Amino acid sequence: MFSELTQAMIINGAVLTATLHSDLGRARKIGPMRVLRPLGIAAGVIPLFLDPIVTHGAGLAVELAGVAVGLLAGLGALALLHVYRSPRTDRPVSRAGWGYALLWTTVVGVRAAFSYGSAHWFPDQLASWCQAHQVSGAAITNALIFMAVVMLTVRTGGLTLRALRLPAVEPGRATGPALARR
Repeated sequence: MFSELTQAMIINGAVLTATLHSDLGRARKIGPMRVLRPLGIAAGVIPLFLDPIVTHGAGLAVELAGVAVGLLAGLGALALLHVYRSPRTDRPVSRAGWGYALLWTTVVGVRAAFSYGSAHWFPDQLASWCQAHQVSGAAITNALIFMAVVMLTVRTGGLTLRALRLPAVEPGRATGPALARR
């Protein structure tokens, strides 16, 4: 059917599209589907591509580097995502703008370019590097998956925690629905 590279590109595009569709704009509702959808995507991607985890040597270091980059990128995305209570509904909502979109597009684009390049632009150089450093192709694939999943998970977990930590609406305060009733 599709090559592994084509499947990876489709998944990269789907994750980017779903994330930007979910987060971009003002007053984006934070509800169960917004939290569960990315986790479902991550759970669906892992079994398709993840090879057995390398547990030693340079391969493990490459996988851990993928986790670290995913963590940093996820925290960067979270820093660009503003969580607040809607003045209309008093429910948690978020706002993300062009900086957020640019970060996600750049990270996914670099990951896709590396995947494409490893098959078409620099396969011999990558194979030589892997051999010289005793890193398997599986470790590189795993690192890219870990990077994507950790970034998505950090964004989702952070979004959820920030929404849960918003101060409660004070009883009797005339905002949102109560304000509309006046």
